[in-house]
Order: sequence, then C-alpha cells, then structure tokens
Amino acid sequence: MSNNIVFNVTVRERTGKGGSREARRNGLVPGVLYGGGQDPVAINLQKNEVIKAINTGQFLSSTATLVHDGKKQLVIPQSIQMHPVTDQPQHVDLFRVKQDQIITVEVAVQFVNEDDSIGLKKGAALNIVRHAVELNVRADAIPSTLEADLAGLDIGDNIKISDIKLPDGAEPTITDRDFTIASIVGRGIAAETTEEEPETEEPEES
Repeated sequence: MSNNIVFNVTVRERTGKGGSREARRNGLVPGVLYGGGQDPVAINLQKNEVIKAINTGQFLSSTATLVHDGKKQLVIPQSIQMHPVTDQPQHVDLFRVKQDQIITVEVAVQFVNEDDSIGLKKGAALNIVRHAVELNVRADAIPSTLEADLAGLDIGDNIKISDIKLPDGAEPTITDRDFTIASIVGRGIAAETTEEEPETEEPEES
C-alpha cells in the first residue's frame, strides 16, 4: 500500500555538502535517487511533502510516487536523516522499484479484538514479542499493517506468524520457523520480551 505518498522533485545540479546546505537554506530536503540499474541522481524534495510522508508513520515501509517534469517513478524510501536538535528532515535516500518487484520491508503489527480475549479479561497481559515483521512482498502489495486477532485467546496462548494473513505472494524473511508474534501471559511474567536470539559463534583466535 503506497498511502498515496507523492514527492515532487527537482534535480540538484550542485552536489556534495555545499549543494545540500544550499537546498536546506531554500527550504528543501536534499536526497539521492538510486537503484533500478540506473546511475544515482542527486535530487531536492519539497520539505512539506517529506514531513507529510513521515507523519503517515509508514515512511520506510510504503512505496511512493516520485514526480519529475511530469514523469512518474515508483520508489521506496530507504533511509532518512533527521536533525538531532530540530528533528527536521535533513536527507532522504529513495530507491527505484517496479510494481511487481519483490522488496523487503518491515510492517507493523496491529493487535485487534483485545476486549474479546479470554485471558486479558482475566487480568492477564499481552506479551508482545514482535511489534513489526520483516516481509518479502511485491512493491504494489505492501500492507499498511499486519493484523493479529486476539479474540478467544486465553492465558498461555500464542499468536504465531502462521496465524496472520499475509498478502498473496508475501512471506516473512524468517522462514525456518513459525515464530511467535505475541502471547497471553499471567501478570507475574514480564509484560514485554523479545525472542531469544540464536547464539553466535565466537571468532577464532589467530
């Protein structure tokens, strides 16, 4: 889902730090467009459009339409730098994609029907293991959220990735197990944990 994000851009003739500073002085956000088998292009974005995209809450997990001289290009934001004091956007990287291209994005999990959970009615807690799931999905089929249904779940019940409906053709990047998204636990257990990470081998001494 693209959320109808549109970036009207111009090509930035002056590159480097000087060009970026000039863009910011003019109320623009410098960026770079790359990928798609083409050379990178330095661009300037409209600051208000970047802020609007950030405020959707899905800036890095949604495709957007880039418009330049009337021509449109489907892109996905790859990264954004924010000013550490003013919290204003400072630089954006955009990646060219095609509608049927499989890309990797992180999609937030939305928990629904909490009032219909047997365990939560008893005073149990929702233990969220993953607030988001990384998916391989078509660029034109990115969901805004993944819905985790809590209806009927009692203490000790889990929500696995297999319990969540994914878009056709989409799959999680973790494929070796049916991993846990959340569980209903008694109040004596920590309200929020993360899955145990697999042990990593220590590097051999030379």
